[in-house]
Amino acid sequence: MTEESYKEISERLKRIEELLTNSGMKEVLTVDECRQYTGFSKSQLYKLTSSNAIPFYKPTGGAVFFKRSEIDAFLLKNRHSTGEEVSRRAATYCKLQLHKRNTYNR
Repeated sequence: MTEESYKEISERLKRIEELLTNSGMKEVLTVDECRQYTGFSKSQLYKLTSSNAIPFYKPTGGAVFFKRSEIDAFLLKNRHSTGEEVSRRAATYCKLQLHKRNTYNR
């Protein structure tokens, strides 16, 4: 391996180490930490903050911060059901409608 390869591997390990120590424990994230945590680009995060689509904090009016639990909630909203869940709800609905119809027609 070349010295450049070792340097690249060392830098990647350093970034991974930072992610594991900082991201796993910190509740308040900077823009860069939030970018790494979510996978969003910096510009995408700023667009989300400017449109008030994502919760954020600006304590001094300049720097933007995010609360990890609120980011988690934001990332997990608008859940889509699996095909099995939809089928199960449809079957339950049909059974209830049939039961109502049979009860009503007595």
